[in-house]
Amino acid sequence: MTTASDVPRSGQRDAEAMIAEAKKALWVMVGALVVLWLIQLYNAVDGYALVYEYGTRAREVSSLPTVLTAPLLHASWGHIEFNSGPLFIFGFLAAYRGVKKFLSVTVLIAVLSGLGAWTLHDSGTVGVGASGLVMGYFGYVLVRGIFDRHKIDIVIGLVMALCFAYQFASLFPQDAGVSWQAHLFGFLGGLIGGWVFRDRRPKPEVTAPAFPTIPLTPPDSPK
Repeated sequence: MTTASDVPRSGQRDAEAMIAEAKKALWVMVGALVVLWLIQLYNAVDGYALVYEYGTRAREVSSLPTVLTAPLLHASWGHIEFNSGPLFIFGFLAAYRGVKKFLSVTVLIAVLSGLGAWTLHDSGTVGVGASGLVMGYFGYVLVRGIFDRHKIDIVIGLVMALCFAYQFASLFPQDAGVSWQAHLFGFLGGLIGGWVFRDRRPKPEVTAPAFPTIPLTPPDSPK
């Protein structure tokens, strides 16, 4: 039996759990950026050889595994600087409700974004960069609240859509050096991830109403 005094305690436990996950998400994103910048430092010192070794080459079958390594690489210091801020913001918002779910969403986004780039890039090109993940997290944050039915996440999605509306322009062809293909498929991956990894709440049990049993023969009728 639930008493009135149990409700605040339950709400407090939920809030504490969410804060704990938010702290994990913060450190996960800090750690991710540290790794990306260390890789960039080594890559720059090495003459960006990693880009050609682990970047995604369009329609080369042997390059398919690189859909998971290409997001870790950047082609210049300006490239990683441009991606770092949005990656941290959208990544944190995507992860603060659960780091395990966030990791699954990340794999889905990376695969779809990488396959889109691998399929649609011009022949002879190499694709690298975390912008596909950025757009994937952006799409995920936009729809997660709708699929999970969390009001606060719906508000966050609306605010992000308004504050970063310029990101939608990157889903369409622009500069030759910008992979709109990776952006578009990463964004679609985030939308799909919002649906696939939505909170599945158990449906409330419906009990059939009790009907009184009526005898076939009225009590006062002759037998």
